[in-house]
Amino acid sequence: MEDSQMDEANVALETPASDVFVPPSVHKPATLAGESYTHFSPVPPALQPPQATDCSSPTPDQTLGTPCVLGVDEAGRGPVLGPMVYGVFYLPIDQSDPLLKQTHHFDDSKVLTPAVRSSLMQSLCTPSTDLFSTCGWAISSLSARDIGANMLRPSSSAPYNLNAQAFDATVSLIRGVLARGVNVRDVYVDTVGPPDTYRAKLARVFPTLRITVAKKADSLYPCVSAASVCAKVTRDAALEALYEAREPGTEGGDEEIEGEASWGSGYPSDGRCVAWLRRNMHPVFGWGPECRFSWGTAKDMLEAKGGVKVEWPVDEDDENTRLTDYFQGAGKDTDELGTWFGTPAGLEAF
Repeated sequence: MEDSQMDEANVALETPASDVFVPPSVHKPATLAGESYTHFSPVPPALQPPQATDCSSPTPDQTLGTPCVLGVDEAGRGPVLGPMVYGVFYLPIDQSDPLLKQTHHFDDSKVLTPAVRSSLMQSLCTPSTDLFSTCGWAISSLSARDIGANMLRPSSSAPYNLNAQAFDATVSLIRGVLARGVNVRDVYVDTVGPPDTYRAKLARVFPTLRITVAKKADSLYPCVSAASVCAKVTRDAALEALYEAREPGTEGGDEEIEGEASWGSGYPSDGRCVAWLRRNMHPVFGWGPECRFSWGTAKDMLEAKGGVKVEWPVDEDDENTRLTDYFQGAGKDTDELGTWFGTPAGLEAF
């Protein structure tokens, strides 16, 4: 994949704060193991379907909870290090502007400082706040290892590019919120590709929802801004957890080089990130689960910095292979792997 480039100002905003709030959406064991996962916050009681008060059959309106709006956005699409995190955020339709925009001043996470993002996320996770009692959220963390493995599938397999992985994460999160009984009416999504095409794809999956897909939706719709903050703070904290696992003094950690210890924002245009990759590249295995091997920065570095070239045997088409083809007759030439598990047996042995 072509690496994303950022200017210095944006790199600074994308770099995690050293004291970033660690939300419950950071599953540290899964993160360190390079696994993808999802996390759903508890549904606020005010948004849950009402309990029936008698034995009569309730009407459809009585079985549904408060009508909600839901926003979708991601963080970490372009970095070579760390997960890509998709976030959804939902709350009552009539609370979107008053609570998010006017009271708490949510905005696109890329224009908020790391400290402001962290503070908003902490308020969202604190039971005594209005955000906690009114709103719900969820994230899907797509690990760097899984992103790379999916994009580097062999040519014989169906391609699974980043756009397809992002779409599947979005669908899974929306389905998860609906499955928890939340009465979602409107969905706002920051687009991946042409907005009309993306909206049509989502509408085929969710025909009963009113779906709006727009460029810069995280700046236009408060619920998308809030989803952006949830995704970004989760990614920042996950990136810090991955880095701490490799700090000096920890098991498997790297030797500290003064002034170059941090890997920064994880973007290829960040000099700290590139320097860290160069310092810590293993000639055979490259890097750990923090790295997206499908990114050009990683692939080029492995080829140019003396990485060991590994050649794998080409798999032959076994569709018309007979069982007896696996046994070789006496006196016939054998391939170089023919004696890997012992001496081949001829047909006369049977």
